[in-house]
Amino acid sequence: MTRREVIISGGGTAGHLYPALAVGQKMKEQNPELHLTFVGSSRSLEKNIMNQYHANFIPLRIEGIKGKGLKVLKSIILLPPSFFKSLAILIRIKPNLVVGVGGYSSGPIVLLASWMKIPTIILEQNIHPGFTNRLLLPWVKRAVVSFKNSLPSFKGKGIFIGNPVREKFYNLSPKQRNSRLSLLIFGGSQGSHFLNQAIKLTLPLISKERGNLRIFHQTGEKDLDWVKTAYIQNGFKDITVAPFFLDMASYFQKADLIISRAGATTIAELISSRRAALLIPFSQASDNHQVLNARELEKIGAAEIILEEEFTPEILAQKILYFLNNKEKINQMEKNLVLMGTENVAEKISNLCFELMGTQ
Repeated sequence: MTRREVIISGGGTAGHLYPALAVGQKMKEQNPELHLTFVGSSRSLEKNIMNQYHANFIPLRIEGIKGKGLKVLKSIILLPPSFFKSLAILIRIKPNLVVGVGGYSSGPIVLLASWMKIPTIILEQNIHPGFTNRLLLPWVKRAVVSFKNSLPSFKGKGIFIGNPVREKFYNLSPKQRNSRLSLLIFGGSQGSHFLNQAIKLTLPLISKERGNLRIFHQTGEKDLDWVKTAYIQNGFKDITVAPFFLDMASYFQKADLIISRAGATTIAELISSRRAALLIPFSQASDNHQVLNARELEKIGAAEIILEEEFTPEILAQKILYFLNNKEKINQMEKNLVLMGTENVAEKISNLCFELMGTQ
């Protein structure tokens, strides 16, 4: 096989990084001579994840523009240096393909690559295309979408394949039910203060059933200590509380029900692992994409939703206690996820990438 250079760019959250890693891994399996370079933001979480996977990673000092208010001035100041660094990366590596996986850090390098006549492709995880991908759409060759309903937004360049997730999520076995209810709670890679507060307020209302609940809670760094304290004060003992779960698939395996935000990669992981969820979408997500993502699962009876503006601890407590006593509902939600199942997503995207390069 011919050696090829590929740059996969994007990030800002783990929700962008894990699809990038999944596609990169599949491309390496298909062509071991392929050389991959990942380009993303300089956030510490991003660096840590890339280090964990021993990825060849180049960080860009860049921040998002949309929804920043006055902080947008800092983001604008950082743009010229990020373009110059991206240009230097492209000149040095001379890639045969550049893949944008979403997030602001994919913008400069994908745009410059297209101007340099390098084949480009973007992945869109959300049902409604994000700000960066909307800007890039006129310049790229193809756009892979995660939902069929997204295709009209991509003006003939879109192809429905799905959102690639780590292989482990496809290989989970059905959860064996018992009298207890195992909950996995997380608010994305950086944690969710709203969700953490919601759980804290709900704990006193479900404390009588604490012996029947097993809880795994990813809090993010900032809220870790007081969330742990809340569980202790309410008498919960069978809990695992951590700022970040590196092997998230293993916690999906243990969970009967997942309580989470509705980021695109979370949605894809729920679909691929066939796990029921109670979703509390982030109300300030750009273009309301988390609510729109969650609605896609709600339509087929694969998830239930509590909107932030409608949230009360009593509602969340009622939902948890309902699922504790009605596990057949969880079984049905999992069966409904089959309707949205996509297979061999990373492999199909990898094949498309090699097609754009013209050879393996």
